[in-house]
Order: sequence, then C-alpha cells, then structure tokens
Amino acid sequence: MKKKALFNWSSGKDSALALYKILREEEYEICCLLTSVNQQFQRISMHGVRVELLKQQAQSIGLPLEIMQIPEMPTMEVYEAVMQATLAKLKKQGVTHSIFGDIFLEDLRKYREDKLAEIGFKGVFPLWKVPTADLIHEFIDLGFKTIVVCVNERFLDKSFVGRIIDQDFINDLPENVDVCGENGEFHTFTFDGPIFRNPIEFEVGEVVYRKYEKPKEEDSSNTACDTSASDAFDYGFWYCDLLEK
Repeated sequence: MKKKALFNWSSGKDSALALYKILREEEYEICCLLTSVNQQFQRISMHGVRVELLKQQAQSIGLPLEIMQIPEMPTMEVYEAVMQATLAKLKKQGVTHSIFGDIFLEDLRKYREDKLAEIGFKGVFPLWKVPTADLIHEFIDLGFKTIVVCVNERFLDKSFVGRIIDQDFINDLPENVDVCGENGEFHTFTFDGPIFRNPIEFEVGEVVYRKYEKPKEEDSSNTACDTSASDAFDYGFWYCDLLEK
C-alpha cells in the first residue's frame, strides 16, 4: 500500500523535478499540492506568481491544490499555527508524509523535520544532496521549461528576471550563484514538462522592484523570514509579473 503524502509545491523548478521523481517511484500517493500564498496580494510566497497560474499548474498536473493563506511578513507563531492547522487537517485524511524539493540547506531540513515530528509526520527529500549542476541539466534534458520570476539583487541584476532557464542562462550566472538558486538567489515558475498534461499559458507582464522593510528591533528575531544575515534587508528583489493568457 502506498504511503499518503502531501507535496510542498512552490511552482518552481525544484518542486517540479522532485514531483517528477516521486511520481515515478510510485511509493507515495500524493493527496495534494500544498502552497503558501500571500494573503494580501494572492501571490505565491516569495515567487510572486498569481494564484490563477498556480491553479492552472495543479489542474494540468492533475492533483488537488491546498492553499495556505499567509499574512504579509508573518511572525513565526502565525506561520507555524497556519502550517500546523493545515497538517492536522491533512492528517485526518490519512496523510503521514510531507515531500520537499530542498537540496542542501541543512538548517532548513532540520527545521522542517522537527516541526513535522511534532504532529507525527515524516519528511521526504527526493533531491537531497544531488549536485545542483546535475539537477539543472536533468531538468532541462527531461523537457521541463521554467521562467525566472524573482531575483535577489544581492546576487543578480534585473536582466536575469523574466528569462527562461537554458544553457545560456546557466552560462551567464556569476560564479557565486548556485545554478538552482538554492541560496535564494532566484525563483522560478515551471510551465511545461513531463508532469503536465498541457503547458501553462501566460504572458510576461511588467518587471517591478520591491524592497522589504526590516522588522522593528523587538520583532526582528520573530519573523517567518528571519535571517542571521545583518544586511539581509539591504537588498531588494526584481519580480517579473506573469499574466493569464
């Protein structure tokens, strides 16, 4: 009997490749795609992709979509409360495993596993420790297509956002940028590939710049986007808006 699992779906390339691998293994029954969405803007957290396109992805993949509505800049308590309530609901449906597209961030994996253990879930990481250069070439060779929807200006300039990831894109990346953007350098939206019944149709909209305000001193260690980097809020992000076709 297959183990029931939820799949943490970001809409990007790592999620797409991890889901492809999980579906081929046939060890898990994927009950839903789970995605956190900015409640105020109705866009995928960090990626900035519209909910309408997220829904098209789920429909094309053929899996139910579970959306977690997250407030703008939530505290850890708020974020974890929403997550725990969602997991508790899915646990009642027989779900026991949670699948992620993480590759090599040890602290993030430990955090996920610790929180999952509190509710009796186990984490699954199908891409774990695979060299990112191997992953990105496998992704492209399988026929996946993905567009860069967000870049962190600390690592990349505006010219990288809105580009399709191909060999030219990889060649243009600075040496200090991971080819899969695993350190948060960039985020993507995957619109075609072997897990989709049909490509996701969209038009490229405007490119916008956004900089996030640093939390107040008393709240700075209590946000869900908490970071130990003292200059984390010195940099902004370039977003490429994608419009439904």
